Amino acid sequence: MARIIPDGWRELATSDAAPGAPGAGLPPSAQRHHETLALMAAGLSDDFTVYHAVHWTTIERGFAVIDAIDFVVVNRMGNLLLIEQKTGFLEESGDGLLRRERGRLRNVAVQMARTAAGLRDKLARRPGCEAVKVDALLYCPDFSVRRLETAGVAAERIVDASRRDKLLVVIREILSVEVDGGRAPGAGAVGAGSTSSGVALRSASAWHQVDRFFRDVIELETDVSALVGRAQAMVTRVSGGLAYWARQLDFSPYRLHVEGTAGSGKTQLALAEFRGAIDRGLRPLYVCYNRPLADHFAEVAPAGGEVCTFHTLCQRLVRDAGKSVDIAASDGFERLEKAAASVSIDERWRFDTVVVDEGQDFSSAWRDQVLRHARDDARLIWLEDPMQSLYARERSPLPGWVTLHARANYRSPREVVGFLRAILPADVRIEAAGPLAGAELDIFDYADTAQMLAATKEAIRGCLATGFRRHDIAVVSFRGREQSALLSLDAIGPHPVRRFTGRYDLLAQPVYTGGELLVESVYRFKGQAAPAVVFSEVDFESMDERSIRKLFVGATRATMKLSIVASTRAAQAIRAALARVSDT
Repeated sequence: MARIIPDGWRELATSDAAPGAPGAGLPPSAQRHHETLALMAAGLSDDFTVYHAVHWTTIERGFAVIDAIDFVVVNRMGNLLLIEQKTGFLEESGDGLLRRERGRLRNVAVQMARTAAGLRDKLARRPGCEAVKVDALLYCPDFSVRRLETAGVAAERIVDASRRDKLLVVIREILSVEVDGGRAPGAGAVGAGSTSSGVALRSASAWHQVDRFFRDVIELETDVSALVGRAQAMVTRVSGGLAYWARQLDFSPYRLHVEGTAGSGKTQLALAEFRGAIDRGLRPLYVCYNRPLADHFAEVAPAGGEVCTFHTLCQRLVRDAGKSVDIAASDGFERLEKAAASVSIDERWRFDTVVVDEGQDFSSAWRDQVLRHARDDARLIWLEDPMQSLYARERSPLPGWVTLHARANYRSPREVVGFLRAILPADVRIEAAGPLAGAELDIFDYADTAQMLAATKEAIRGCLATGFRRHDIAVVSFRGREQSALLSLDAIGPHPVRRFTGRYDLLAQPVYTGGELLVESVYRFKGQAAPAVVFSEVDFESMDERSIRKLFVGATRATMKLSIVASTRAAQAIRAALARVSDT
């Protein structure tokens, strides 16, 4: 059975998928992707490793260039086959096969050649990968190519609908692993025993280097800014981005302070550090402010470390010391902090790597309490974004730490970043590095609560009409839980709501209502993201610093589509900002 990286792909299907149907319940393109993965996993032997959904962003001359490969199949020699999968209809022309994407016709052969050339260039600069062979294959399971001579791709490198049952045969033919009558080691045998062939040893080294390339250079990390509670592995590759470059820094003691804008990859870096520590047999600690972010980070992080919010860390420490604090009391959290600070830290509560996420929400006292859990030689990483400070706390100084500024937003549509540039202070920089352009910002006005609810329903309807499903949408309230009209509802129109009830179960897990449409406050949804965000109950008298911060946090939660439901006065200010963007 082939090895599939990253794993967790079988859980991408929604819960209403038909039993035994790979990817049932997913959108058509995602379902086809899932079906191909299932086919290769079952039909290829452990001679092969399959990397899937590989995307990366590079910055060239100030512009973000997006490359993507659907599948990369690697044999035991470390040689690669790039598989470009095109579902649905293709157009045939004298210039080659064409695919309409976002309203534009794109030449499939040119796209494949550019991707292959870019990957060859990266591998050529990677020690141990210089001799790795890179081949490419077009797989179009829904379309039969009639004019192979003008397709722009060699006929033997096309598997279309007429011979899609031959996909595995073609893969094996291209990536034959026979070497001088023997078999070279690969994913299943690397490092296992000695070999009698120098070629085999070199192939084992090549496979290791290729595997490290895809894991480290293109950063195969799970994007933890996904919808809370979904069994989803949205994968982000940022080559030349934070999760790669920050980990190339080498200094001692390792005290890294990352000041990164929303969408720059701070939490992906946190996950890479967490996983790296466990891979080295060490114990990491990840601490953040928001409970939903900690819960989701715990879902995707490997076992072997500690993941919690600051107050959860205090609770665990106090309970371990045989004490208890009633946090339901009016001053419960203050008493909990004092009780935790009085507990001495023994070796069981010391860690080799300590990562603080959402550091802008930590006071100096919290900083000191967390950092005392670090061993003397521990790696310390402090991640923060001052623009996402919603609690008016003074920043915690970090004297003597190395500071890295990350200003590129890889998450948000470029139109959203353009809007934010128009409202942010002049000394706050944010760069649009995301792959999406042409996304519309929808603005809905309201004068009272009834109109706000109607406008929110209309914004949700617009997202659904665009093709998003309920679980792709997050309704984010500009208000806190106590002041929000939305956060007390069990349904918005015909859509049952999934919202936090304020209660926790016996395992200390948050209890949500049973709907599918997530509704959260901007405070709880900070640090997360959704493909489509309806940012509702937006209201302010003037666009002051606090309002700008909340707009910044809410707007940067959207990865594809943003709709803003705002009061008449707030909508007027937002439209004025958008007009300034269009004028430039």
